Amino acid sequence: MPAGSSAATSPMNFPRPLATVDVVILTLGARGLRVLLVQRPGGGDEPFPKAWALPGGFVDVQKDADLQACALRKLHEKTAVRSTYLEQVGSWGARARDPRGWSITCVYFALLPQSALHIGKGGNAADVGWFDVEPDGTVPTAGPLAFDHERLLTAAWQRIQSKVEYTSLPAFLLSEPFTLPQLQQAYELVLGRELDRSAFRRRALSMPGFLREAGVLRTGAPRAPMGYELIDRQQPMVFPRAFEPRTTRD
Repeated sequence: MPAGSSAATSPMNFPRPLATVDVVILTLGARGLRVLLVQRPGGGDEPFPKAWALPGGFVDVQKDADLQACALRKLHEKTAVRSTYLEQVGSWGARARDPRGWSITCVYFALLPQSALHIGKGGNAADVGWFDVEPDGTVPTAGPLAFDHERLLTAAWQRIQSKVEYTSLPAFLLSEPFTLPQLQQAYELVLGRELDRSAFRRRALSMPGFLREAGVLRTGAPRAPMGYELIDRQQPMVFPRAFEPRTTRD
């Protein structure tokens, strides 16, 4: 090897896989969680024409300092939101997952309040829309998703379901300030079952570091409710035990 040269500066003359980031963007609807999907363009040489897919795209080595920066960039392109709760689910890679070549994707999920969203197509998407996520983590109304995105969505869904009973994750789906009934409804919609009202209120208010009062909300109700906000919006709290299901006396 010539003096002053090193392996670090030698050209990497070997095939490289495609590198992408996909984001499972979730918000709260009337029936439960909803996921944002983009419709792939039709015609041309694009794979899976007109199929719905998770928003995402290729890593930009000039713009993205790391994978999370890429995920935040893709999130902002689709929703105009620059910061929110974002968690990495995992990575998937295979020769057959993308017909354009060997590919690797890193998957994140993001939890957003509906009121904070400004949805745009971005890139070459033909359309964009919200779809209800079924209890098994699928979106049958969207039809078969492009690539292996059904598996990626299910993996993100399972991650959330495994954590929601013991963490503050559903609170990240609400705009602040929120009331305790709104917080309880968010938990119930994500969990798919009702919770004991008095036990929920007691646990929520007694948990150190969870909520702080944000002032009385002027809703027009005879008794104005107290508004609350999260003390820490950077990471979810972990509770010592799950919230109790609703009792027959509640």
